[in-house]
Amino acid sequence: KVEGCRDLLPESPGKYLVYNGDLVEYDADHMAQIQRVHAFLMNDCLLIATTLPNRRGAYRYDALYPLDGLAVVNVKDNPPMKDMFKLLMFPESRIFQAENTKIKKEWLEALGEDQSNREKRRLEQEALPRPTPTPPESTNPFEEDEDEEEPSADEEVVDLSLEWIQELPEDLDVCIAQRDFEGAVDLLDKLNEYLADKPVSQLVKELRAKVDERVRQLTDVLVFELSPDRSLRGGPRATRRAVSQLIRLGQSTKACELFLKNRAAAVQTAIRQLRIEGATLLYIHKLCHVFFTSLLETAREFETDFAGNNGCYSAFVVWALFDSKESLSTAAECVKVAKEHCKQLSEIGLDLTFIIHALLVKDIKGALQSYKDIIIEATKHRNSEEMWRRMNLMTPEALGKLREEMRSCGVGNFDQYTGDDCWVNLSYTVVAFTKQTMAFLEEALKLYFPELHMVLLESLVEIILVAVQHVDYSLRCEQDPEKKAFIRQNASFLYETVLPVVEKRFEEGVGKPAKQLQDLRNASRLMRVNPESTTSVV
Repeated sequence: KVEGCRDLLPESPGKYLVYNGDLVEYDADHMAQIQRVHAFLMNDCLLIATTLPNRRGAYRYDALYPLDGLAVVNVKDNPPMKDMFKLLMFPESRIFQAENTKIKKEWLEALGEDQSNREKRRLEQEALPRPTPTPPESTNPFEEDEDEEEPSADEEVVDLSLEWIQELPEDLDVCIAQRDFEGAVDLLDKLNEYLADKPVSQLVKELRAKVDERVRQLTDVLVFELSPDRSLRGGPRATRRAVSQLIRLGQSTKACELFLKNRAAAVQTAIRQLRIEGATLLYIHKLCHVFFTSLLETAREFETDFAGNNGCYSAFVVWALFDSKESLSTAAECVKVAKEHCKQLSEIGLDLTFIIHALLVKDIKGALQSYKDIIIEATKHRNSEEMWRRMNLMTPEALGKLREEMRSCGVGNFDQYTGDDCWVNLSYTVVAFTKQTMAFLEEALKLYFPELHMVLLESLVEIILVAVQHVDYSLRCEQDPEKKAFIRQNASFLYETVLPVVEKRFEEGVGKPAKQLQDLRNASRLMRVNPESTTSVV
């Protein structure tokens, strides 16, 4: 009658049908009707089949459950929901409704009787292979007497006839089915406390075997509760219930591992939901807010859940996306934002600054070198078109803007290089070089940490050398006295104003002077002493 089950149910000796009938399946979470099914209970498995439309008495295979991994739980009537029972098969559970109370009772009896019969057969099989080891033991009558007396003594001492102990396996099944995890663990703690100072008899072992099976089921359900599909939306606190019960069950290592995996999946999901649109800096602000806020919440929840388990503390995984094609200012602001969020974590004792540095050092080096190459190419291009003429900014507004820009660069004496009206007694090339170099230094200092010291210093020296070489070459080759005087004025601005500002700002940002910059400035004095020399000092 059931399509698709022939290969799943091969004929075997001893297999027989115990009970069957129509049922209605309901959703376990929302109690909404799902479908009509027909269930076939055999002595070793339960077959669920769905009804075929327009074909009376015909069914299609839906699921097959071995009875060894199946538990049945009565669902109390709650009108209009009545005549229901739940089947537990990890990692899922299914709720079915019988046609009436009588049929529900028959299903419960059939399933319960089959389970009890299988339990009896298991105990009988375990009891069969128990030969007494007579050959080696028979030579010592005292040992033989002790072995015979021990079980009976244990059985007399351990009282397992208490009502709560007799009902413990069934109560655990009910707690698991109703998701009363705390109640289940409370029962287990009560049993462990009761048996703590009791001898281990055969009856105790059998009880332990039954309880251990329920513990495995409870652990599996708790593990499923911590899966990303179940508890991502509620934040870290949504995992607290399952984590705390796993810790009580002695599974703190597993609880820690699952908690971190769950939160990692939550953070990745939140990041994937961000829309990459608009300015890069805006996206990075959103990205850092999502990532570091989630990380901060996770760290706080971790401290709460694992307060008494110091061995569970482990490092959090940090990753970053870094695109060297972005401008250095954007990269610098992004790293600055990340560092600020790291400070929030340090307030609770979790300092990830060193991890950020370790993960970003390679990419920041690449970004610095890439931007250095851009500045060098731009400077060389301007040098190739250099006419050594004064700048005419045309309007007072433009001149005021340039003054403000140079002041922000640290050039406080720029007014001495301005002339009448809107003229500036410097070349466009030197002014552009000054603004670009100082901007590079300011952004690079935002990215700075000790591992980048030499990269930043060498990049600065290379950039400065391009301008120094150009001025040196122009002084040696220019024959026009007027232009030569103008070049010397630009050289004086470059050597006596710009280089000291670069050196001072670098020392302020890094915390120590740079000998390479000092040597470069001192070497430039040779050229000013003997500007007519045809030998380059570079």
